[in-house]
Amino acid sequence: MFLNTLLVVLTDLAARLLGNTVFRQHFHLLLSAVVMFSPALSFWVSQHSIFAKRSHFLYRIFLRSGWGWTCVFVGSFVFLLSFSIRRSLALSIRHLSRLGVAGALWFIFCKLLDQLENATGSCYESLITDAGDTNGQPLLVLREGESKSECLKAGMLWRGYEVSEDVFLLCLCCLLLAEEMAVFGPYLSLGGISDAPLRILFLFCVLLLGLWIFLLFCLLAYFPQFPTQLLGGALGCLSWRGLYQGWYRLGPSWYCPGRPGVGLLKTKTGSAEAEDAQLNHDHYN
Repeated sequence: MFLNTLLVVLTDLAARLLGNTVFRQHFHLLLSAVVMFSPALSFWVSQHSIFAKRSHFLYRIFLRSGWGWTCVFVGSFVFLLSFSIRRSLALSIRHLSRLGVAGALWFIFCKLLDQLENATGSCYESLITDAGDTNGQPLLVLREGESKSECLKAGMLWRGYEVSEDVFLLCLCCLLLAEEMAVFGPYLSLGGISDAPLRILFLFCVLLLGLWIFLLFCLLAYFPQFPTQLLGGALGCLSWRGLYQGWYRLGPSWYCPGRPGVGLLKTKTGSAEAEDAQLNHDHYN
């Protein structure tokens, strides 16, 4: 009984925060400020911290498969919420298709960024010189005619025009999580009934959002690469704006999955007008 009460209180508080108009208006600005100013933390954080190692289990387990974790938790929450309300598989698939669209966009951008790095990069061989020559720093010798794959296989360095795919992914996942979970607050306020499994999934999504923000801080503070990380964050924010603030506002159709919550929210009396008013308030203000 106590655990159930605690679950209800925590999920209600989180749903109220994520569904708040002020939070939804300014979350992307907060994320942008994190990307812009967090690299300055590199002057204060300790490079002996466990988070300063790329081999840390948080990076290995979560960051390398960040999109998979996001799809599993957000997809489960969206499907369970939509199917439990309307019992329509087609409607649930339509709402899940937003994840498919975002995943396809992420995959395409990663391929394009990889091609950009290949086209603008060069291969360098690291040669250790005497300490008196370059203060103990390795000397990089250009190797002509090497492709990126051949260069890396030979144990050499590839330097090209990079955009941080990790920061791009984390920003996109954070904004996607905030959008998809924001509908839970209005749903509860309109009298929606939610059982323990739905609340637990929602809470897991909240924890995942917190983890992505924490990992974003760690990457920016412990591994600062300001130009590439700034571009990655900008690309993530632009992807979110193009999808959730642009395309999805066109409304549900054969070419558009629509906004989160469309066709799901309703009052206790089933008023469609109240549903539209609630969605307009939450998504347009």
